[in-house]
Amino acid sequence: MAIFSREDLRNHLKKREIAPVYLLFGAETYLRDLAAKTIADFVFPDETSLRDFNENEFSLNQTENLQYALASAEQMPMIAARRVIRIADVRISATAAKDNLKEDYEEVLTRYLKRPAETSVVIFVADEIDKRRRMSKLLIENSVAVEFAPLEDADLRKWIRDRAKEFDADIDEKAANHLIGLIGSNARKITSEVEKLAVAALPDKLITYELVESLVPNSREMSNFDLTDHLIAKNKTRALHTLKKILDDGAEPLMLLGLIANNFHRLFLAREMMNQGVDRKEVARVMRLPYGKQEDFLATARRTDSAQFSRIMQRIAETDIAIKTSKGGGGNLGSRMQIEMLVCELATF
Repeated sequence: MAIFSREDLRNHLKKREIAPVYLLFGAETYLRDLAAKTIADFVFPDETSLRDFNENEFSLNQTENLQYALASAEQMPMIAARRVIRIADVRISATAAKDNLKEDYEEVLTRYLKRPAETSVVIFVADEIDKRRRMSKLLIENSVAVEFAPLEDADLRKWIRDRAKEFDADIDEKAANHLIGLIGSNARKITSEVEKLAVAALPDKLITYELVESLVPNSREMSNFDLTDHLIAKNKTRALHTLKKILDDGAEPLMLLGLIANNFHRLFLAREMMNQGVDRKEVARVMRLPYGKQEDFLATARRTDSAQFSRIMQRIAETDIAIKTSKGGGGNLGSRMQIEMLVCELATF
C-alpha cells in the first residue's frame, strides 16, 4: 500500500472514510499527533458516543501492551459504532536493539492486521520507523500509513497565518518569515510561539517583525550553542544526541557545518582578544555570549592552542569538501554521515 501524505489523509477524511488501521510516523511529530486526534474526532463526532469508555491508549514502552491493545480492539464498543485504540511510542529502528515493536510480535500482529476488528480503529503512532525493516513493511502494507515530513516554508507560512487567525490576530509576511528563521520547521514550537505573540499583540492584534524579534528566542542558534558546548566538553554522546535533534528539525548539513565553523572561529577570536589583554566582560559582549555560557566558553578559549584550532578548522574544511563532492555517499544521508563523523572527531580533540 502506498504511503499517504498529510494532504492525502485530509482528503481521505473529508470523504468520511475511516480505515480500521492507521500508521502515523515522521519527523513532524506535532502534526502526527494532531492527525491521531483528528481521526479519533471523526470516529466520535459528538459527546453521546461515550468516548471516554471507547478510547484507549497503550504505550509500547511497556512490553506487554501490544497484546493488551489488540485484545482491547477486539472488544465491542459501549453504545457506540466503534472504539479507538491508540498504540503510542512505536519504534522500529535501523538496529533491532532499539526496537520496541519486535519481530517476536510478528505472528500476533499479522493475525490482527489480516482481519482487523470491524468495530475498532487502531492507530499506531510511531516515533521511529525504518521502512526497510520487516515489521515496518508489515504495518505499512496493512494500514493507511501516513508520513509527516517537515513543512516546507510555503506551508509553514500558511500554518503560521492560520494559527494567528485562530488566536484572533494577524501576522505580516516579514514577521512570519522571521519566525521561521528563528524557530525552523518545528510546527509544535511555532504554534506555541504564535499563541504567545497573539497575546502580546493586543490591542492591535497585529504580529510584527519587531514583536517577533523582541519575544522569540533563536532556537536554531540555541541548539547550535548546545552542540558546541558538548563538543567543548568532549561529551560525544550528548553532542551526537543534539546533532540528531538539529538535523531532525530540518537543518541543512552544510548550513550546520558553517555554524560549527563559526563557533570555533569565535573561540579562536576570543582567545586572541584575551591574549591582547581585553577584559573578559568586553570579550563576552563582543562574542554575544549568553551569560550562563560565558565561563565555559572563555575557559575553553584560554586552554585551546593555535595548533589545535588549526587542526579543527582543517577537519571542518575537509568535511565541507566531502559533502560537496558526495564523498562516502551523496544526498542528505551522505551529508549527514559526514557531519556525524566530524562531530565524533571534534569531541575527542
